[in-house]
Amino acid sequence: MAAMNMAIRGLDYDFGKEPASTYTHDQHPDLRADFIMANPPFNMKEWDTGVDDNDPRWKYGKPPSGNANFAWLQHMLSHLAPNGSQALLLANGSMSSTTNNEGEIRKNLVTNDLVECMVALPGQLFTNTQIPASIWFLTNNKGARTDKAGRQLRDRKGEVLFIDARNLGYMKDRVLRDFTMEDIAKVADVFHAWKMAATDGGNVDNAGAVIDRVHHLPPYQDQAGFCMSADLALIEKHDFVLTPGRYVGAADEEEDGIPFAEKMATLTEKLGEQFAESAKLEAKIKKNLAGLGYEF
Repeated sequence: MAAMNMAIRGLDYDFGKEPASTYTHDQHPDLRADFIMANPPFNMKEWDTGVDDNDPRWKYGKPPSGNANFAWLQHMLSHLAPNGSQALLLANGSMSSTTNNEGEIRKNLVTNDLVECMVALPGQLFTNTQIPASIWFLTNNKGARTDKAGRQLRDRKGEVLFIDARNLGYMKDRVLRDFTMEDIAKVADVFHAWKMAATDGGNVDNAGAVIDRVHHLPPYQDQAGFCMSADLALIEKHDFVLTPGRYVGAADEEEDGIPFAEKMATLTEKLGEQFAESAKLEAKIKKNLAGLGYEF
């Protein structure tokens, strides 16, 4: 079915010589990819039947039998080239779970500086599950270099970008959410601006033509409620939990454009006035009831 899916779209593919579990019979043992994108099954159980506990892929910790999230992630890491990067869609629990060695694996991924960016997505994006998901971006090289697209990347060692995209998108129907192209560009532009050197003169191909608009992006800045670049020391203070909401904080402004601090001060003042008015009404009621012979 996978081969048919690729063929009807005119895409090249190599799924190996035979159907097999990638955990017990890797069809591409020598593959070292520049880029990997994947949407593996969420929270897959009993994935490790026949898998050696000491498999060299589990460099950052043995994944638990009851959840394959970190098995997928480490399997794909083992197939990355020295400058390779990967993006995986995983269930939100992968960002914070501490059960069955998952917290230790996540800590090892962070301390080895493999995690580049975490994106929290809204719920209801998928027709087959309502589970909210996140995108993990990992890379083998955060150092300054020129990438294959000709962009000059800055040194991002010791930094992780957090993006909270849970408020993006629109309800396509009663049960399914979708992103507009503007939503996608908002996330992508922040990620590219964060990665690129401030002096980057442009993204050009071998012919010297500008191939995209990335070099026109303004310099990266943290945006309260949406994105933040955090160092590893801060992540350690959060016990290596990678949920973006822990880092980006609340937005400075509400939808009406009034800063949160100003709105809170106004609401507090109004609440005080209402408490005072309530006390006056209570005293008046007691006085009237006392006139009827009731005592308090």
